Amino acid sequence: MALLGASLIPFEYAGLISGRSTRGLRPFNSPEIEIPGAELYYEIIKKSGIVLDVEERKAQIEAGVRELAASVKGQAIISPDLLAEVANLVEKPTPFLASFDKEFLALPEDVLISVMKKHQRYFPIRSVGTKNASPLLPNFIVVRNGDKQDIDLVRQGNEHVVRARFADANFFVREDLKHRLEDFRPRLGTLIFQKKLGSMLDKNERIEKLTRELGPMLGLDADEAVFARRAAHLLKADLVSKMVIEMTSLQGIMGREYARRDGEAPAVADAIGGQYQPVPATRPGLTVALADRLDSLAGLFAVGLAPSGTKDPFGLRRAAIGLVQPLIEHGINFTLVAALKSAAALQPVPVSDQVLAQLLEFIVGRLRVVLMDMEFKYDVVDAVLAVQSDNPAGAARAVRQLSAWVARPDWSTILPGFARCVRITRDQQEKFTVRTETFVEPAEKKLFAALEKAEKRDRIPGSLDDFLNAFVPMIPLVNEFFDKVLVMAEDKFVRENRLGLLQRIVSLAAGTADLSKLEGF
Repeated sequence: MALLGASLIPFEYAGLISGRSTRGLRPFNSPEIEIPGAELYYEIIKKSGIVLDVEERKAQIEAGVRELAASVKGQAIISPDLLAEVANLVEKPTPFLASFDKEFLALPEDVLISVMKKHQRYFPIRSVGTKNASPLLPNFIVVRNGDKQDIDLVRQGNEHVVRARFADANFFVREDLKHRLEDFRPRLGTLIFQKKLGSMLDKNERIEKLTRELGPMLGLDADEAVFARRAAHLLKADLVSKMVIEMTSLQGIMGREYARRDGEAPAVADAIGGQYQPVPATRPGLTVALADRLDSLAGLFAVGLAPSGTKDPFGLRRAAIGLVQPLIEHGINFTLVAALKSAAALQPVPVSDQVLAQLLEFIVGRLRVVLMDMEFKYDVVDAVLAVQSDNPAGAARAVRQLSAWVARPDWSTILPGFARCVRITRDQQEKFTVRTETFVEPAEKKLFAALEKAEKRDRIPGSLDDFLNAFVPMIPLVNEFFDKVLVMAEDKFVRENRLGLLQRIVSLAAGTADLSKLEGF
């Protein structure tokens, strides 16, 4: 159908000729619907029972799903992704309630939810209680495309399908539970990670070694370090379990479940389960996840598989974001360069300094994306990353601090004051020593006294707050200095002494940010 107002737009494509008719709902055999004019399209389609607006469909689905869940004293699990997917699968949404045998509730909850959500696009239901702590109900909600005609037959069909899928899952889990999780680990040698980097067992062993090195870098206490090392040992074992082979989305999740049933410490099981999460909840989980991502990044860059254009078959952009984002969320200081060198040393192929530099630049690029997604201004982000890119959490703290300063009403006096000191000294190759006996003018003597006071203040490395709080009291004296003192004096010793004074002021910003990248500098 192609109309402009009441006029037909004639053309042919793929053997079809444009006309004035469209089709109705498929459950009603897609009846032909004549559209006299474009302005009548929405009205006629609505009368045909089709909900054109996706947001309206989503609202109808969500309201219907919640109402049906409440009818069995439950609460539907409605994820935004699933709601959006279902809304785009139907034109006339009709939610209805279905059920399954209670015996299947003995299966791990994540298995049940994954089958219902990922495979069937059903909405699972929890009993009303304390949210995620509440058990699942033996019910689910399906959204049909059409009305309630023959709804009981449709319900039976969906229940039959989910029963078969649960029965399969039950078989796989029972077979897996005949073994301990650790028993699966040797079979990782049959899975290739990458031909030059070895098997998944080789990767798991590298992760285990790297986890030992990352523990002190992340400040793990003695218990956390033990849990992290044990989790690293078992980290990838579930990849060869029958349940994960059948449903790969459950990797890590099944490892956590099987570890719990084997009697592993809860912290170990949680670390295994959190390895694929964007931000693992626990510090042992964070440690093994970072080890996994560092290993992938170092190894795959070394063998020439860095992402290019839209090609990223190993998901290294996601791995890099998964490296920096959890460090920011947990607020843990961490040196990327040292960690990358540790990961590189464990690779079965050489990792050159050039590759490491390329990899660090790639990770910092992802860090910039993360900070920009947090809605910080580009110039503030660039100013901080020019100096603090090696520590994602520290960089994020500095960006927050600098953002607050830039928003201050007196920023228009702070930045120019510092900029005057930078601009006159940045082309000087030599660092000059300040000698108090060479001072001539009162303005330079007062500025030096203020500088010494600022230098004696306690400061946290990388803190923009500490640097700027030290500098702000000096601004009137900086302005007086430039107004009353000729920096580039003819006398060489006087000139160099004054340049040295300004260089010392500029060095107050060392390790914080390059303010010259800010707008208005």
